[in-house]
Amino acid sequence: MKLLSLLAAAAMAATALATAGVASAQTTVTTVHSCAATPAPGYAACTALRRTDAGARSFGPAVSGLTPANLQSAYKLSAGGAGKTVAIVDAQDDPNAEKDLGTYRSNFGLPACTTANGCFKKVNQTGGTSYPTGDTGWSEEISLDLDMVSAVCPQCHILLVEATSASYANLGTAVNEAVKLGATAVSNSYGGGESSAETSYDTYYNHPGVAITVSSGDSGYGVEYPAASRYVTAVGGTHLTAGGGTRGWTETAWSGAGSGCSAYEPKPTWQKDTSCSRRTVADVSAVADPATGVAVYDSYGESGWLVFGGTSVASPIVASVYALSGNVSGVPASLAYSHTGSLFDVTSGSNGSCGGTYLCTAKTGYDGPTGLGTPNGTGAF
Repeated sequence: MKLLSLLAAAAMAATALATAGVASAQTTVTTVHSCAATPAPGYAACTALRRTDAGARSFGPAVSGLTPANLQSAYKLSAGGAGKTVAIVDAQDDPNAEKDLGTYRSNFGLPACTTANGCFKKVNQTGGTSYPTGDTGWSEEISLDLDMVSAVCPQCHILLVEATSASYANLGTAVNEAVKLGATAVSNSYGGGESSAETSYDTYYNHPGVAITVSSGDSGYGVEYPAASRYVTAVGGTHLTAGGGTRGWTETAWSGAGSGCSAYEPKPTWQKDTSCSRRTVADVSAVADPATGVAVYDSYGESGWLVFGGTSVASPIVASVYALSGNVSGVPASLAYSHTGSLFDVTSGSNGSCGGTYLCTAKTGYDGPTGLGTPNGTGAF
């Protein structure tokens, strides 16, 4: 009995560490891509990374991974967002999306968000209710995205728009539909390699007055599309741990975050860095390292309470902060560049080799992996 008690105590301690976003020293973090890591030309892959190590599986309410309270504390956010809508654009169908969303919100004491009470709405890429084919990989991405909006902006309405496939044409059509249906911000947790054809898709992401956030990618130094589009807020990634300084949290650049200088996209007028003549990725960032990942509930893919990382985490977080701000206007990506004092500057860490420049190495001020920094309240959004 004494041995059982000791084992139970050890398990509870490990769960507490994971819930605070701190990986145990004995835990080897392993992950899998929810979607294909290398999509075909003209297609995107979701950027969700699911942890597969034993320390990432748990049961509510004491789940592993960062919780809504953790994220709100780390980024100095408070309740708000009433009357605002955050849209999630993903491919394929998650038939359990609303049910799983309910499990997540109930577990953390968040208000119900359902079709019946008008908080949640799910449509296909043209606004109808004939949904695409279900897909277990994309369902994990959908669960992650919905849960992050819930965590950061629990009073926001949530609109899920499911594209027929992961082609840029279909995903872009879904973005247009999300804006048409009144979204304040639209999160896009997907991407693929750059190509000379990418600028032809930019029209899908050009929506002045609506924040379009995009994950920067999970393969380290290098640029993905549509994060490279000059019309979006490209969201990089960090490693976030509890403790340190007056903030009570510490962040460094995540080694997997995408960044760099676009090969094709023109430089926006509001970007002033000097070592890239075209569009530089990223603009801002949020937690993305699976080792300090977030709690998610999914029952259609790998069922149960899971821990996810990837810049798929960061994009819906930042989209939700835009919604919380209530001040989205003009080209939303440009707002942070004139409000850097309302961001936590991330000054250490790297995501690859680029000759030691800011394009892959975090430093004071702007850098590629973390952009201008992470949310410190809503002032920069």
